[in-house]
Amino acid sequence: MNETSQDTVSFGYENVTPQEKTRRVGEVFSSVASKYDIMNDAMSIGMHRGWKDRFVKRVKPRPGEQILDMAGGTGDIAFRMADRGADITVADINQDMLDVGAERAMDRPASDETGSLVFTCQNAEEISFASSSFDAYTIVFGIRNVTFKDKALAEAYRVLRPGGRFYCMEFSTTEWSGFKEIYDVYSDKLLPRMGQAIAGDADSYRYLVESIRKFPTMPEFESMIRAAGFTNTKVEPILGGAVAIHSGWKI
Repeated sequence: MNETSQDTVSFGYENVTPQEKTRRVGEVFSSVASKYDIMNDAMSIGMHRGWKDRFVKRVKPRPGEQILDMAGGTGDIAFRMADRGADITVADINQDMLDVGAERAMDRPASDETGSLVFTCQNAEEISFASSSFDAYTIVFGIRNVTFKDKALAEAYRVLRPGGRFYCMEFSTTEWSGFKEIYDVYSDKLLPRMGQAIAGDADSYRYLVESIRKFPTMPEFESMIRAAGFTNTKVEPILGGAVAIHSGWKI
């Protein structure tokens, strides 16, 4: 059964209507927007910075390229790609996250070698841009929060030019024995407490943990990417699959 034919979808461990999930995910990210980057440092012990550098190396942004960074709110990935000369459209469904990114962009030093940055409110399932508009599409730690992932993947394929590349980094399920048990305890017990201490919001971080658990496995998500039309798909596990970089090409 396709996701879009379901009457209910998962919001963490709850089943809710698609409209309810979209609303509640929006509330989660509005709640944590101002502390989002601080929490990323705390949750990953700073490792997310290295993961993002690694991700951008895989994307290989080039001067003059048009790249759509979906769910890019606070700009972490977009800034790295713009520093390599690519022109980045930062898209997010949550205006509060975009506001944080746009404010951070204003504090960045100007350079003739830096690509442009445009911030726009977009739903990953219904992107307003024309078909074949971008050379690359990136989405980092965002697609698990999309109500219908298959629709988002279809839209990613549509807006890419022939020869365009798709890159996604998302939390997944680690396959390292021993580490998985430690990671599960850390996620269940410590992350909500950190969310309360740093962002004043334990429930939002409890949802984020649950959304990781409900996300498809690496092979399952790769199959979804192929079903959207992408070829030469690959999966690069990090920490045994706790994080994974997925990629594919539009031929």
